[in-house]
Amino acid sequence: MTDPIRLGIFGFPVVHSKSPEMHRAAARALGIALEYDRFEVAPADLAAEVTRKHDEGIDGYNLTVPHKETVMALLDDVAPGARAIRAVNTVVRTDDGYVGHNTDAPGLVRSLEEAGVGVGEARVIVLGAGGAARAAVVGLAEAGASEIAVLARRPEQGEALVESLVEALADHVECTVEAAPLSEADWHFDSATLVVQATSATLESNPRADEFAAMLPIDALPPDAAVVDMVYKPLKTSVLARAEERGLKIVDGLGMLLYQGAIAFEMWTGSAPPIDVMREALRN
Repeated sequence: MTDPIRLGIFGFPVVHSKSPEMHRAAARALGIALEYDRFEVAPADLAAEVTRKHDEGIDGYNLTVPHKETVMALLDDVAPGARAIRAVNTVVRTDDGYVGHNTDAPGLVRSLEEAGVGVGEARVIVLGAGGAARAAVVGLAEAGASEIAVLARRPEQGEALVESLVEALADHVECTVEAAPLSEADWHFDSATLVVQATSATLESNPRADEFAAMLPIDALPPDAAVVDMVYKPLKTSVLARAEERGLKIVDGLGMLLYQGAIAFEMWTGSAPPIDVMREALRN
């Protein structure tokens, strides 16, 4: 009997993660023996726990908040895309050791493609300057966006993000990336074809989510623009609700969650997962 593929997800907290259900469902549908567990590990204990799992020969794992950056120092290698984003969400065991990847960036692009949102030559606004925003900028720039403006409440954070990414992307993309204060959103929204909400401001736990959405100049967007929110709880965030009222195409965060997981599954198993099965697992 073949030993099962041993996987899991590190987080703190991690009880809310739907990754186990998603990957287990895909494996069952394909007849693949696979174990996928939750590892709730405090930041101070991450190094010891990751080392222990490596010594045990775990086949791979995911990482969620707050471990995506810290884990990089614990790996044998980090893929160029993940190094540019400065975050790892997927680790794969190889003959040369444990290698970190970031599947959030291509996961976002695939979710947009599935929704019929054109990325090539897109004029993009990314709201935020954290890890999710970095992944969005890298993924969209590499997918052919022509212009990306990073708008942040704290302009210095947006400028730092752009400065580091311009250097990382300069050798293989032609996308123009700039930073601007969120207070200048009107001017940028006027010509955007895609807006990516990449902050935590629209989480269902945020009592000021409606206030955040109200301050954005959604009405200034062209009628053919699309709006995506990387948050998936709730599925229809305050920003997406406003965009829908305008009649704009909207894309919720479930697609990115789905496709980042699908990419990771194929890395671990060598098999393309059944997308509909994974989607259903996420919705339950």
